[in-house]
Amino acid sequence: MKIQLSNGLAAMQLSLPEATQAALITYVELLDKWNKAYNLTAIRDPKEMIPLHILDSLAISPYLYGSRLIDVGTGPGLPGIPLALAHPDKQFVLLDSNGKKTRFLTQVQLTLGLKNITIIQARAEAYKPDQLFDSVISRAFASLTDMLKMTYHLCAPTGRFLAMKGQYPESEINSLPPDFKVESVHALTIPGITAQRHLVVIEKST
Repeated sequence: MKIQLSNGLAAMQLSLPEATQAALITYVELLDKWNKAYNLTAIRDPKEMIPLHILDSLAISPYLYGSRLIDVGTGPGLPGIPLALAHPDKQFVLLDSNGKKTRFLTQVQLTLGLKNITIIQARAEAYKPDQLFDSVISRAFASLTDMLKMTYHLCAPTGRFLAMKGQYPESEINSLPPDFKVESVHALTIPGITAQRHLVVIEKST
């Protein structure tokens, strides 16, 4: 897995220290171990987790906005954990309503000694943070409109919504409420993944 990860990062032109790469491998090993009992992800093969989870998460690294970010519906920590490891200078809140998944995340935090994540067990629409976020990130989360409705209150006035999608979501973009506008859409190329991947960056228009 180490060589697979290293080669994938090189192909994506992402440079991470050896210690960070080792931590990413440890995270995959933890995910594989806990998955057997907790059913955290449908991906069973750790070697498949490298492209489908780790590289896929890291693909949005160049587009992170600001220093305070929230991963909404993080599940087992995707993309939050890989991004937090890659960006120790940024603060991440990992939000999920599933207790099994937040318990797993707590174990990951303890094992990896992650100081820049906060784990919150709550539904997105019920979470009331003390401070708003520069980036609201979602992966495999409902439609764009539903995501915005449920997370609108989390985003700072000048913040961004970063929605990770598969195929270019044309109909979802065309259906956005008038108080939002698409700032950009990025096609993501990820080694080991042939399916389309896109990142939609949305900002408040009012």
